[in-house]
Amino acid sequence: MKIEGKTALVTGGAHRVGKAIAMTLARAGANLVINYHSSDEAAQQTVREAQALGVGALAVQADIADLQQVRSMVAAAGDRFGGVDILVNSASIWQKTPLPMGDFSDWHRVLRVLLDGSMYLADAVAPTMQQQGEGAIVNIVDLSAWKPFPHYIAHSVGKAGLLALTRQLAIELAPAISVNAVAPGPVLPPPDYTEKQIARVARRTLKGRWGSAQDVAGAVRFLVEADYITGEVIAVDGGERYGPA
Repeated sequence: MKIEGKTALVTGGAHRVGKAIAMTLARAGANLVINYHSSDEAAQQTVREAQALGVGALAVQADIADLQQVRSMVAAAGDRFGGVDILVNSASIWQKTPLPMGDFSDWHRVLRVLLDGSMYLADAVAPTMQQQGEGAIVNIVDLSAWKPFPHYIAHSVGKAGLLALTRQLAIELAPAISVNAVAPGPVLPPPDYTEKQIARVARRTLKGRWGSAQDVAGAVRFLVEADYITGEVIAVDGGERYGPA
């Protein structure tokens, strides 16, 4: 798909990897719909940066775990830009859910964002994409889709489910809409990581270093533009899956 002149909706697009993805699509000429949950100022700053590139941009607050809020956001995108051509499901909650749980509220919240939210969004944007004869959906998973993270059972199950959803949507929405996934590895250290922790993670990769959010954004752009790829996942992890334990 040619990105210039299209409209991209990026969930979690206000900061970190989501912002890098959004700005990469904006630099390619896409109008942006930046979804955020609580990061209002960061979302507005991303909008201003995109507009400075000469594209249209709109920030929309919505809890993607809420179907009505998702539908309202997609409707707002349609009112402003005529519809959504590119959907990037980047939003997730990094929340420990150790066993035994007792209280399952965190389990439900994490899975509702990763699975329900991604499904709600795909369902909401698909009709316009199908009517136009083209569209691209890219889901952001991570290494836990293959190798579960200890104490993060909801996150790991959610990302594995999102990868399965990617493949299922590719079947259901073919041939007009391509659906793929990107699996980032270590690209942005958490704010509370020490230098020792950062170095330890780097040693787990075959490249021996961290990547960048831009590495992930470049893979997303590639998949959006790749008309003959669907149902696939690209790992942007420096070879972490195959690196030393």
